[in-house]
Amino acid sequence: MSAEAASSQNLMPNTVHVFDYLDAEANYVPAAVTVVFGDEPFLKRLAIRSLRQRVLGDESAPLDRFEGASAQWRDVHDELSTMALFGGGRRLVLIDDADDFVAKAREKLEQYAERSKSRNVLVLNVTAWASNTRLYKFVDSHGLQIECRAPQKATYGKTKVVDDERMVKWLASWSATGHRLKLSSKSARLMLDLVGPEFGLLDQELAKLALFTQPGGEISPDTVQDVVGGWRAKTVWEMLDAACDGDAAEAFAQLERLLQSVDHPVALFGQFSWSLRRFAAATRLYQRAEQQGRKPKLREALEGAGFRDWPKGTLQRAERQLMQMGRDRAGQLYRWLLEADLALKGSHSSSDRARFVLEHLILRLAKQSSRRVPPAIAPGSRRT
Repeated sequence: MSAEAASSQNLMPNTVHVFDYLDAEANYVPAAVTVVFGDEPFLKRLAIRSLRQRVLGDESAPLDRFEGASAQWRDVHDELSTMALFGGGRRLVLIDDADDFVAKAREKLEQYAERSKSRNVLVLNVTAWASNTRLYKFVDSHGLQIECRAPQKATYGKTKVVDDERMVKWLASWSATGHRLKLSSKSARLMLDLVGPEFGLLDQELAKLALFTQPGGEISPDTVQDVVGGWRAKTVWEMLDAACDGDAAEAFAQLERLLQSVDHPVALFGQFSWSLRRFAAATRLYQRAEQQGRKPKLREALEGAGFRDWPKGTLQRAERQLMQMGRDRAGQLYRWLLEADLALKGSHSSSDRARFVLEHLILRLAKQSSRRVPPAIAPGSRRT
């Protein structure tokens, strides 16, 4: 990984983004303690598959697997201390959902990471991985840590948004290696706009697109629009339009249609939140420009947040939606989405309760202020 790439991802020497790791696997050696961290299960599967192949010689080779909630250090250590049954090769021990395991075995892991000279590899699959801990710093210096989340880039100040350019390049690359498809940058960008940075869903849509051409064939933007866009993407936009217009009844009607087509409401949250996160980023960019004494243009803020005018009219529609949403509500989008995400992963993970989270978010978007406020980040306006 180049120094420039490391800087852009704010990564340390042996901490690498999964895109960079997969592009140059030979540069990163699986260590006695190897950590796969982040919130993207699909990217984690790719990283673990690669580690499995590199350590065991075959991505389908059996490995020793533990569940983090029930794993005990003594059992894990026994496996790591045992030679492979045949050939004296290396062993790979994987702890899934290892956050709880790390919390209760942190001291043992620190000692093992510092003292172990074993050729066997312990892989910790975690979601949270705090960079201010002793274990993180040691593994960063002497082991390997693979970050599995959507790549981000800084905009103005400290605001970070998904790095669309890296996403588009990855999507085009993965379509070729994973699905034997040719996907142009324009097609990949359109696909990202329709689905959002939801890697599992993007992979499913690529598999669907593969049915429409011969292996190695190229997928046009029109095919992406027809196959990936479809009525569901259109209905999500209609639901968002209605909510931002303050028409909660229409938004609920569209939500009902969508819920009848998916197995779980969480499947809708990705695209919905992707759209709203970009609106939130545009709001911050606009407000920061105001604070700096500049007269920003709403379209420039939207483009800085990742909006593109494809298909034609997308930027005009986004301007209208953000104006309708209102400055006060747009300024709270990040907090609302965080609350919804935490609820869907915790107290409201069941299908019925997850539906309530989406309905609550629609109501927040549709609720009109009891007092008159200036239009949302209208050009030249300032909040008083």
